[in-house]
Amino acid sequence: MFSTAVRRVSRLTQRTRFIQTDATVNAAEIAHFSRLSSQWWDENGEFALLHRMNPVRVQYIREKLIEIAREEKGEDVAHEMEQRRDAFRGLSILDVGCGGGLLSESLARLGAQTLGIDASESNIRIASTHADADPLLSSSFPTSSSLHYRNTSAEQLLKEPERFGVVCSMEVIEHVDNPAAFLATCAELVKPGGHLFLSTIARTPLAFLLTIAAAEYMMRKVAIGTHTYHKFVNPSELISFFQSYSSPSTTSKQPWITRTYGGGQPTRKEAEVRGLIYKPWSGDWELMSRSASQWGAAECNYLFWVRKPFTS
Repeated sequence: MFSTAVRRVSRLTQRTRFIQTDATVNAAEIAHFSRLSSQWWDENGEFALLHRMNPVRVQYIREKLIEIAREEKGEDVAHEMEQRRDAFRGLSILDVGCGGGLLSESLARLGAQTLGIDASESNIRIASTHADADPLLSSSFPTSSSLHYRNTSAEQLLKEPERFGVVCSMEVIEHVDNPAAFLATCAELVKPGGHLFLSTIARTPLAFLLTIAAAEYMMRKVAIGTHTYHKFVNPSELISFFQSYSSPSTTSKQPWITRTYGGGQPTRKEAEVRGLIYKPWSGDWELMSRSASQWGAAECNYLFWVRKPFTS
């Protein structure tokens, strides 16, 4: 169970540097998505729900980074970011488990120097081929392109020196073997003061009904076997992890989340949970307010943001 793994990793990281392996990569999951890789850019196919979700994910990342810029750099900087088409200019962003590149392309078009990585070679091949059709993103022009892909895992990338201002991992953690180790790896890829964005599914009866019973078996919106209920991760488990997690690569013992208030919610400047609600009558996703998460809005799909302390 996730909570047990969190405690195990937490104790380990307090004693020694975290030893990285590829233990989080599940071969069966990689094979499943590799078989579906040719459908990534079919907006009405297997990944139709993700195509509809992607603008909402990008919207949230953009709004959160602008919100932080407003608080730390002032209204003028935030207003400039709001007005610019390349709002992420100057940012380095890593997309872990990028799949066919839906999120990676969107981030690159907003000006970020974006690296998408995936353990599936066929996913990376599809993502690269699609990006090459756009001269602004094509790897044929490496000096001008803001988007690059690599067939590798987060654990392997961590062995390299580069760290990122923003790390995203959307709809990935519920497919890995060791979620606590995966979180630690993603966390260590973030620069001090940087941001980690996750999107996943809560482990609740509602989530089982909607994402497995309905989406897989009844409506056939996604392939049967795409989701495994016991791998779903509750928001409270992510909050708990970052309440105890401190970077093993530094002497600082400051956790990423230092305090919570009513209902176990973190303070707005340290972390945030936002529910994502699918509206079948319109086929759209809606990003719920921060306060709505306390009233059940994050009982199925949700976004999670947390910030790495500057002292790390």
